[in-house]
Amino acid sequence: MELEQQIKEKIAKELDCKIEEVRLESTLREDLGADSLKVLELAMFLEDEYSLKIQDEELDKIKTVGHVVDYIKKHYKVQ
Repeated sequence: MELEQQIKEKIAKELDCKIEEVRLESTLREDLGADSLKVLELAMFLEDEYSLKIQDEELDKIKTVGHVVDYIKKHYKVQ
């Protein structure tokens, strides 16, 4: 499965929304209904899942699903 699709599925599961709602342009807060706590929980889940460390200043810049995908693609080392 393509990394982008995997990330979208994980976001849908973590934010308890339908996969069809999770598009690259979808905002985590407005479109997918994540509050600050949910965004933080999602970040922690993705850190564990992809062996990453998302710095607070980087997390503040991640607003959309596309931002999440780009960040992971940039920082994730394929095992």
